[in-house]
Amino acid sequence: MSENLALHRPRPVALLLAVLALTLGLIAGPLALPAHAEGTVSSFAVDSTLAADGALKVTQTISFSGAVPPKLSQKFETRENLIGDRQYVFELKDVTATANGKNLNPDIKVDDPFTTVTMNTQGANEIQMSYTVLGATVTTQTGTALRWRLLQGLSAPVSDFSATVAIPGLFRYIKCTAGPPNSTESCDFAAAGTHDNEQPTFRDGPRGEGEVVAVEIGFDPAVVAANETIDYRWTVGRAFSAKPLPLGIALGLLVLGGLGLLALHRRAGADARPQGEIHKAGEFVPVGEGQSEFRVVGDVRPGHVGTVVDERVDPIDITASLIDLAVRGHLLITELPRETEFARTDWLLTRQQGQDELRPFERALLDGIASDGASTRVSELPDKVGASIGDVQSDLYDEVVSQGWYERRPDATRNNWTQLALAALIIAVVVTGVLAAFTTFGLVGLALIALGLGLVFVAQEMPSRTVKGVALLAGLGALRSDLLSHPTDQMPPGREIRELSEVLPYAVVLGGAERWLSAIVSTDKDETPDSTDVFWYHGPDGWHLRDLPDSLRNFITTVSGSLFSR
Repeated sequence: MSENLALHRPRPVALLLAVLALTLGLIAGPLALPAHAEGTVSSFAVDSTLAADGALKVTQTISFSGAVPPKLSQKFETRENLIGDRQYVFELKDVTATANGKNLNPDIKVDDPFTTVTMNTQGANEIQMSYTVLGATVTTQTGTALRWRLLQGLSAPVSDFSATVAIPGLFRYIKCTAGPPNSTESCDFAAAGTHDNEQPTFRDGPRGEGEVVAVEIGFDPAVVAANETIDYRWTVGRAFSAKPLPLGIALGLLVLGGLGLLALHRRAGADARPQGEIHKAGEFVPVGEGQSEFRVVGDVRPGHVGTVVDERVDPIDITASLIDLAVRGHLLITELPRETEFARTDWLLTRQQGQDELRPFERALLDGIASDGASTRVSELPDKVGASIGDVQSDLYDEVVSQGWYERRPDATRNNWTQLALAALIIAVVVTGVLAAFTTFGLVGLALIALGLGLVFVAQEMPSRTVKGVALLAGLGALRSDLLSHPTDQMPPGREIRELSEVLPYAVVLGGAERWLSAIVSTDKDETPDSTDVFWYHGPDGWHLRDLPDSLRNFITTVSGSLFSR
């Protein structure tokens, strides 16, 4: 008997499992959710018809089994990006929404690439919404296909989705994907062509808020025509397309424009054709056996030299003119002793009465520095001469014209062409912006900008010398060669410093100044100070001729910066 009782006694494991099951039931019971949560669409049923012209008419019945939200919205994506810069564009029209036979007057907001339909539910448990979409039937490699998200952008989750698509003829294939936007997961059910499902039928669910169910049905083009609309997105690659047509036009413009710029410069900016003449500005004339002296030819001054050579009045041209005025006795340059070891060097410029005639630009320069007999420190030049430097430059430009070296002032010619070039460049930039924004011919605009920049460069070279100016330029080339190679130890005895000093302003402009300064230094044969040995440049106490190269380099650097500072 005891054995029979043992057979009917509950086993410990079974008893434990029963207790756990009861406990879980008690816990889960109070937390169990209803069949449909508040605001959940219990059924989203789509009845759609595809016309032979590709238009798709959709009627969707939205049913709630629980509490109905006060508002319901659906966001339709009306643009679909393709590979590259293309987009499918869908048009949504004839949108209506009703509940219990009453028009809900849906609010339709278009915010590209979305169209949002919002409606007041008025507490209705069932809402019918209809719309027609154009552009959803597209061309494929094998024919045409309807591609549309029958469920998309709904502001409520969906428990059960179902759809049918009435089609005008035989289909080739059907596909259905569901999940987040751009999901590749297949939906629960997709079938067509059977006894039970003659039209394509799709089912899925549940789906979360904003999730999609997308269908694709393929056709022969004779059954359903494509009504796709393709737009193009703006991209840098598209705006500046390197396809044959825009690239060819751009290259053609560059070639033709470059030839045009070259022809323009040769026609309007090239110097006159040389006629074999050489106008010397200075030369070394023999005055005895093994002796020579430097003579200026035709009253060509260092300021003229620099302006004819590079078509500009540069700071070095003005500074060389100051040294030339000092050598000719119109100015005395005195280097002042430094107040401390580390103080900046300063010079005193004293106006003197020279013996030869001044050119207009030289008189303007001297008048700006000081009146007769008066002195000015170099450190004071920005305040005293800064305003008159423009007049000095203008006088120099006028002189190179009056001397017949240029037909027109180089600065005016350069400015006129530069203004024209800048205007062309601005127009090219605007045209490039328009072409890049609305076409694929941005490269053509870049070619125009390149040509505009080329014109800016050519504008700087547009001043052209006359036959006389070309002859002077050739003479200046010969003088530069002499300055760099002529022996510096052939000056007449006793007049070395004066003769070498006359060479120096031209060497400052054309090159070779160091060798002529060294020649002046070599005239010093003793160790006594030479503060006043150079008639046009006086140094402080203890100054020697060997200090002249460093002193003059500092003077040129300081004066050039002071005269052209603003």
